[in-house]
Amino acid sequence: MRKALKIFLVITIVNVALILTALTSFFVITAGTNLQPEKLVDYDKTIAVFDDQDEKIEDTSLQTKKQSVKIDNLKDDTVNAFIASEDRSFYKHNGLNYKRMVKALYKNVISRSFKEGASTISQQLIKNTHLNNDKTITRKLKEIKLTKQLERKYSKDQILEMYLNTIYFGHNCFGLQSAANFYFDKSAEDLTLEQSATIVGLLTSPNNFSPFKNPQKCLARRNTVLRNMTECGFIDEQSCENAIALPLSAIQNGNKERNSGYLNAVFNEFEELDIDPYGQFGELHIKTYLNSKTQKLLDEIEVSSDYSYFVRTQNGGVAAFKSSIGSAKRQIGSTAKPIFVYAPALEERKLNLFTKINDEPIDYGGYTPENYDKKYHGRVTVAESIKQSLNIPAVKTLNSLNLDDVEKYADKMNIKLKKEDKTLALALGGMSEGLTLKELCDAYSVFANHGDYASSHFIKEICDQSGKILYQNKLLKQNVFSEGTCSLINDVLCETAKSGTAKKLSDFEFDVACKTGTCGNRDGNTDAYSVAYTSDYCIGVWFGDKDNKKLQITGGKDCCNIASRLLSEIYSDKSCTPLDKSTGTVNIEIDREEYEKNDKILLSDENAPQLNRLTVKCLQGNDNYEQTTRFTSPTIKKPSILVNNNQISISLCQTKYYSYIVKRQINNKTDIIYDGQWKENIVDQPGDGEYIYTVTPYFVSNGNKFTGVEITLPRVIIRAEKSQDKVPDIAYKDWFNK
Repeated sequence: MRKALKIFLVITIVNVALILTALTSFFVITAGTNLQPEKLVDYDKTIAVFDDQDEKIEDTSLQTKKQSVKIDNLKDDTVNAFIASEDRSFYKHNGLNYKRMVKALYKNVISRSFKEGASTISQQLIKNTHLNNDKTITRKLKEIKLTKQLERKYSKDQILEMYLNTIYFGHNCFGLQSAANFYFDKSAEDLTLEQSATIVGLLTSPNNFSPFKNPQKCLARRNTVLRNMTECGFIDEQSCENAIALPLSAIQNGNKERNSGYLNAVFNEFEELDIDPYGQFGELHIKTYLNSKTQKLLDEIEVSSDYSYFVRTQNGGVAAFKSSIGSAKRQIGSTAKPIFVYAPALEERKLNLFTKINDEPIDYGGYTPENYDKKYHGRVTVAESIKQSLNIPAVKTLNSLNLDDVEKYADKMNIKLKKEDKTLALALGGMSEGLTLKELCDAYSVFANHGDYASSHFIKEICDQSGKILYQNKLLKQNVFSEGTCSLINDVLCETAKSGTAKKLSDFEFDVACKTGTCGNRDGNTDAYSVAYTSDYCIGVWFGDKDNKKLQITGGKDCCNIASRLLSEIYSDKSCTPLDKSTGTVNIEIDREEYEKNDKILLSDENAPQLNRLTVKCLQGNDNYEQTTRFTSPTIKKPSILVNNNQISISLCQTKYYSYIVKRQINNKTDIIYDGQWKENIVDQPGDGEYIYTVTPYFVSNGNKFTGVEITLPRVIIRAEKSQDKVPDIAYKDWFNK
């Protein structure tokens, strides 16, 4: 009994000591920490955005103003949506939910982290207005003390009202009123049940659950909020199901305003950064790469279809952006060919730009692509296939590659191919989701940047009002293709802009490379592209319909017209350096006649005449072609010989540059019967006898004579006709050559 009593006393003393220590620590750590009422109603916190000249961007649709709501004016559904999702026992606890705190503490101990916060609405208000976002015990203790002070000073409705007026909903929307205006173009008092649930769903992560960026995630999160309300008894099952059946009603009105498309993208990027929007600042400064002159031009373009324009500098800054579809992914059509087909094929040394591919009907397991013009063009070069955007050569080329290798190149450009994307349809842009215009332009910028990929960014730097830098964009590069591959792609896409599908850009006096793309059929198109780039900029233009209605649009016409307009404006008072079209490549001479007549690629004979030499450019290291010796060692097919009425006719195979020596032998005597350039037949009329003829080709260059192998023709016999023993003419026919 005494032993048990001693144990009890020891445990009691230890517990008391621990409690006293904890209390002492609490008071020491939180000493001087007191509630500041003025911070609870500070609605003027804002984020200011600046262009590339450090000029503040003005845009009324995204400016945070001192907008507040009165809780008495809000609909019950709006208030209850917040309570059901953020703090179900808000009106029951005294600011702290001890049950949730113990549960969160247990999970944190198990996971050895601070993942669980168990914050009530009161705690969130204190953290957002008085503290930073650090996950530390010190901050948590201060939060607890301030929360208790808050609950003693204000009523629950006052606390909830202050919370709703200060919480961040993304896109520079501080407070419910600002969010209602931005996402639904209405007052917070007029929000419907579905809209209230949508706004509440944003709180966990405005970036991930944005209706404009991730509509499917937003929809799922909205429906979760609605079910939470049902569980709490705020709405019945039928009301919940009716609201779930509704589509998202958020509208992106901001794109109608000047600079707004760019600003939407800025805040999408901002919310991906590890920066607390509730930080202790009055005004946060976001410095961007926006070129206001170029952006103004985009804002002034009027078209009858949906559109997207993207202008990035080659160092990775987004100079201008405007889009009626936000950052939606679309099918990319033939713009896929350089990035997914020809650049990988060049890099893998499967071909060169002068390689010929047979444009013909093909069938790969039921996949039978056609060219846009429904025609077949026979043997065409890779360069011509790219310039004219032929489909069949692209599919054939992709078929020669390992699709796993293509995926590796795509990964390096931050393009994630799905399993279902890895088919031959990828050559023509067939993807399950497609790409955003930003992703497409980032990929094409690899060619101007000597093979290095760098993701583009809207934000250059973020600092507080005192000038303290909180974030600075660093250009991170990833090598994708060799300089040689990029030089060849630059070369052929410059030609595409001069005489190919993008020839509307042919008037510029500086290097412009461009690839067009169109998705659709003869009834109309759903997507049209132009991706044009110089050594300074990459400009992407997309036209289409977000609901995939068929339109009479093409990349080569409509999109290139806009690209031309933008380039003219950007370079109205300046020019640019040429694109690199030679680094990593070599010029080689091939045999012109073999290439043009027989589709063979053979290095030219060192003694070949200049007219038979064709200079082509290829990737360094991919020039290991066999060399012809047909001029150094002339070679011909065996000529035919024919006897008719005692006349001998020798037919020479046609060659463009050879000369011939034809000899006649009888007994031990040899005569040259012809020495000169090619002619179709060499005729001889010798007397009676048995003859052997030989033919020797030769080639003369710079005074040097290169003689080929002497060819001996079949023996022939000439006999004078005698009436008494006339030999039938059939005996003199050339049977050997028949």
